[in-house]
Amino acid sequence: MTETVLRPLPTADGPPSRWRRFSGEWAADRQAFAGASWRKAMMWIFLLSDTFVFGCFLIGYMTVRMSTTVPWPNPSEVFALEIGGTELPLILIAIMTFVLISSSGTMAMAVAQAYKRNRRATALLMLATAVLGATFVGMQAFEWTKLIREGVRPWTNPWGAHQFGSTFFMITGFHGTHVTIGVIVLAIIARKVWRGDFDVGRRGFFTSQRGRYENVEIAGLYWHFVDLVWVFIFALFYLW
Repeated sequence: MTETVLRPLPTADGPPSRWRRFSGEWAADRQAFAGASWRKAMMWIFLLSDTFVFGCFLIGYMTVRMSTTVPWPNPSEVFALEIGGTELPLILIAIMTFVLISSSGTMAMAVAQAYKRNRRATALLMLATAVLGATFVGMQAFEWTKLIREGVRPWTNPWGAHQFGSTFFMITGFHGTHVTIGVIVLAIIARKVWRGDFDVGRRGFFTSQRGRYENVEIAGLYWHFVDLVWVFIFALFYLW
């Protein structure tokens, strides 16, 4: 006759199960956001998803450009600007890039001043960033107008492969929309900083808790992302 051995059931104080160890290892990345607020974490997640969207657009553009049998238009000729009777290749694009990169510097200084509770400097630097962003959008509108007058359409263009127009308007238009949204948000937050909404805890749109200038930093994250995306667009669309 065999004796039945009863094994004790695992208790809550015992060692973790294999499944709990496995899930704990996969959830370890939560430590990266341990000190981040909900707003900042959500902005990082949004930027990650937006990275995939821009990445798909740029990969699609490169695929179309490398697979087409029709010669691709020369960017130095398409985006040249005549000044004083001289054709200057990519001069407008170079100025646009300089303006947008400069705005990233003013935004970084605005974030630094925000955490020093310097309301006046923060608001002025954010407004300077918004003005530079609006200047970029204005130059992009001028670029679009020039190309449309020269016959560029989403379905055709006078210089070569028809896909040039569709990819150009889609990618630069999507990026320009991001810059425009960023300019509006920067102007709103700069106004609130100037009025002292973050110091008195005044309730309202984009207003966080009293004494916290985190929204300035979150807007800065978005703006730096927009600037970084433009670097890839500039390299792949205008220089390639």
